[in-house]
Amino acid sequence: MRSDERYKSFIATQSVSDEDQLRLESYTASISPIDESSLPLLHELAVSVFWPHRARDIELFLSLGHGYIACDEIGRPLGSAMYFPMGGDFAMFGMMVVTPRLQAQGVGGRLLRRIMRDCEGRDLRLTATRSGFRLYDSAGFTPVAEISQHQGIARHITLPELPSRGALRKLAPSDTKAILALDAHAYGADRNAVYSALLEKSKGVVLEENGEIKGFALSRNFGKGVVIGPVVAEDDLMAMQLTAMLIQPHEGKFLRCDTWVQNEEFRSFLSAAGLGVFDTVTEMCIGPSRRSTSGARLFGMASHSLG
Repeated sequence: MRSDERYKSFIATQSVSDEDQLRLESYTASISPIDESSLPLLHELAVSVFWPHRARDIELFLSLGHGYIACDEIGRPLGSAMYFPMGGDFAMFGMMVVTPRLQAQGVGGRLLRRIMRDCEGRDLRLTATRSGFRLYDSAGFTPVAEISQHQGIARHITLPELPSRGALRKLAPSDTKAILALDAHAYGADRNAVYSALLEKSKGVVLEENGEIKGFALSRNFGKGVVIGPVVAEDDLMAMQLTAMLIQPHEGKFLRCDTWVQNEEFRSFLSAAGLGVFDTVTEMCIGPSRRSTSGARLFGMASHSLG
């Protein structure tokens, strides 16, 4: 069955009962919109599936997205799903969690239909874990690429040799316009709101060539340590140069960087720096993939929920 047919079939299963309580095991549960008060419940869900998210990480998602949470009659969280609008025609899905004991009982499908309905008419993208892949496939999402989660204790790494024409330096406030333009090309959607939040929490470096910024990388506190991303560069070497600048100050500390499997040289570089492959997920979409394949490209993700 084609992806558009799977999409229509999945949405068509929605009924009036989707708006009401759902029966799970021997109790009922209710779905309600996520707001700031949902933070401890979302953190509890993240812990239940061994995600590394801290409260500060979830606060970022709450400031940028919308979604729903399912709770039982005594307030225990059972599942969540969020979406992050980027421009008027695109959204990224994230924070899609179902407590392990209730997976495959319909909670995820209910929540997914809610946010798909809210995002009707937009191109959609998500990162699917193994446990969620079948649900997203049934909803019409198409696999695009495999993403490797690299993490570990950073080792000493030598800065790769720079082209004679390029220069690395720290990110300055005046660089914001240039990096937004690079990201819009690489990512394929307007992430200005995301960067407004990220830049307040991040340190960064840029590669400048003849007065023009060609690539950049950010790092911020996330999970058990520091995450490097987004990383936007024209090729693996540029991505390695930018990332090395952010790895070096954190030698001996826990780092993470998520990248696409096809970035082979970059992935080997991360492993040599102590960031081995911990897990993989699948990028899936409805509509075009949008990520660029030439010029500035996305080498490192901000997070699985934000791309």
